[in-house]
Amino acid sequence: MRFAGITINPDQMGGVPCIRGLRIPVATVVGLLAQGMSATDVLADYPDLRPDDIREALRYAAAAVNERQLPLVASA
Repeated sequence: MRFAGITINPDQMGGVPCIRGLRIPVATVVGLLAQGMSATDVLADYPDLRPDDIREALRYAAAAVNERQLPLVASA
């Protein structure tokens, strides 16, 4: 799967996946949305982002989780 809007550069942000070469990690965008921020609010806080950047970040995160199993703790 290709992610044209996601870049990984070892010389930038420690090589974490970022949006379009900007210093905005995918994890930051996904984390803000997970905390309840709306896409509109994220775009207002990060004016360099575009709506398609948010969609691409979510697609990337979904694919990353699909690629490996995460340990889950059984609930009591």
